[in-house]
This record gives sequence, structure tokens and C-alpha cells, in this order.
Amino acid sequence: MPLLFPTQNTLHQVFAAQSPIFQRHSQSQSQTVSHTARKDLFPAWSAVDDVKSKAGQLSNEAQREFQKASEAAQAKAGKMELYSAKYYAACALGGLLACGTTHTAVTPLDLVKCRRQVDSKMYKGNFEAWGKIGRAEGFRGIYTGWSPTFFGYSAQGAFKYGGYEYFKKLYSDLAGPDMAYRYKTWIYLTASASAEFIADVALCPFEAVKVRMQTTIPPFASGTFSGISTVTGKEGTAGLYKGLYPLWARQIPYTMMKFASFETIVEMIYGYLPGTKSDYSKSAQTGVSFTGGYLAGILCAIVSHPADVMVSKLNANRQPGEAFGSAMGRIYKDIGFSGLWNGLAVRIVMIGTLTGLQWMIYDSFKIFMGFPTTGGAAPPPKKEISMP
Repeated sequence: MPLLFPTQNTLHQVFAAQSPIFQRHSQSQSQTVSHTARKDLFPAWSAVDDVKSKAGQLSNEAQREFQKASEAAQAKAGKMELYSAKYYAACALGGLLACGTTHTAVTPLDLVKCRRQVDSKMYKGNFEAWGKIGRAEGFRGIYTGWSPTFFGYSAQGAFKYGGYEYFKKLYSDLAGPDMAYRYKTWIYLTASASAEFIADVALCPFEAVKVRMQTTIPPFASGTFSGISTVTGKEGTAGLYKGLYPLWARQIPYTMMKFASFETIVEMIYGYLPGTKSDYSKSAQTGVSFTGGYLAGILCAIVSHPADVMVSKLNANRQPGEAFGSAMGRIYKDIGFSGLWNGLAVRIVMIGTLTGLQWMIYDSFKIFMGFPTTGGAAPPPKKEISMP
């Protein structure tokens, strides 16, 4: 049966055009459209949009190339399961790349830091130091000690990161899932200390050569292996390891802070962000790694700095045959407590940047090899209690 009264749509079609409310609404829409900005009148806006578009295209292209290279590397390496021998070898290679490249890159900062630790009055600041070194020794002089730095910290990084992954898994398995999660900070601390204890044995000879090259003017040797030959020729092999105890005193607390604080900070970041770690892209996860690493590096620098000063002093000033304890006592008497903090500001900048980049490179390499990034540990699955 047809309706006796017109529908609402019919009334709207007949009377809407004559309604002042509708007319005002139509006019406002036409005015809005007529005043839309023309991009050709604002070339700066167009240029910014072009740059954004090109940057997005380059980023997408880089991600595609990274993915292709990653798939090729994984295919060539073969299947690598987590916590297998291949996994630990890949982690060691990632640590080698992360530590060797970053420490070498900041050699100019390390050079000034070491010289100011040995003689606090030598330079007033970094730029003055680089200017003086550049005028006296050229650009190459600013990178004095890069060779032993690269070899030493590459070896140390391999044992540090690969060893940390191994010992973390080992101690977690010994503790069991529930206890490992409950006392995860202790797992991080003991695993990192165990790895660093071994890594420093590999680092120590190169560190001895590096410090001597950087604190003697002109450098006592032209390169890493000539430096090793010079030291062993005068003092024997023991001369390369006379700074091992203070190196342990510097590096073990440093690494314990580095790994434990990084794992904790990353877990806090993911706990603060919405969702879970797996919800974020790989690039976002490496950004979290850099942030966590930089903050952890600041804490590392403060904790390990007095021992770092003592390492520089011992390698530069310890007399042949002088006992370790008497050498430390003599040096401390000369510099006092305040002298143990010489160069701290420089080292905070250096270590913060260094640690952030190391974690970013390391986790990027893990992604490249198809492994998950470090940190953000998930709690163990809850056991279901069956009712009798």
C-alpha cells in the first residue's frame, strides 16, 4: 500500500535548495574549495614534499636491498638455530663489527682523553688538543693508535658479545625459566662479567700498545705489531699484560653495567610503549637499541672511569719490575682522588655515543642474520593449575 505522506528524502529534495541553512552550508563549502592553497604558488612546500617523497623512496629501496642481502647471507650460512654453535659464532662476528668499528672511529677522542689522563695540564680542551696535534703531526696524528684500537677491540668485542650470549643462556638454563626471569638482572651481571673476563685477555696486549703510542710524543712505535715487538723486546711478554689487573678492574664493572642496564632500560622502554616488542618494525627496534645503549653508556663511563685513568697511568708510568700494588700507590699519591676523574666529561660523550652505536650495529647484524634483537625479555609462560 503506497504511503499517503511524502517521505523525508522527498521533502529534502524539494525544499532543501530554498532553505537558508542549506544555502549557507553550500556557500561555506564553495568558499573553502575556492581558497584551497595551490602548490605551484608555494615552491618551498613543493620542494619539501619532493624531498620527503624521495627520502621515503630511498628508505624503501634501502630496506628492500637490506632484505635481499639478508636473505642471501642467511641462505649462504645455512640454517642457524638460536643458541647453536653457528648462532654464537654469528653473535661473535656482530660483536667484532660493533666494537672494532666504533672504537676506531672515536680514536681522536680517546687520544685526547689518554693524554689528559697522563698530564691534565697538556690541553685545556678537545678542540685545542686536536688543533695542536694537527699542526704538529698532521691529520694522521689525530688518529694515533687507531691500529691497535681496531685489532684489540675487534677481538674484545667478539669474545664479549658472543660470550655474553653463551653465558646468559648457560646460566638461565641452570637457574630454570622461573628463577631466571625473577633474577634476570643477576643473570645479566654474571654472564657479562664472565664474558669480559675472557675478552680482556685478548684486549690487553693491544691496549698496552695503544696507550703507549698515544701517550708518548712522538709515538714509541709506528704500528701495532712493531709496538708489540718493541715491548716484548724490552720487557718480555709480561710487558704486554702489566695492565691486565686494572683492565679487569675497569672493564668488568663497565661491561656488567653496560649489559645489565641496557637489558633493563630496553625492557622499560617496551613496557612503557603500547603493545609488545614484536609489534614494532626492525628499524624501530634498532632505534630502541641505540637509545638504551646510549643511556647505559653514560652509567658505564661513570662506574669505570677511575680504573680507566689508572690503566692509562700504569701503561705509561709503571717502571719495569715494579710491583702492581706499589705502582698504584705511587700513582695515586701523585694524582690524588680528584685525579682519578680527569677527562670524565670527554669519556661520557665518547662512551655514551660508542655504546649506543655498538648496540645498534650489533642488533642490526642480528636482524641481518635473522635473529631477534637483544632485550625486552618476556616473562615465562604461566603454568596452568589443573583442578582435581
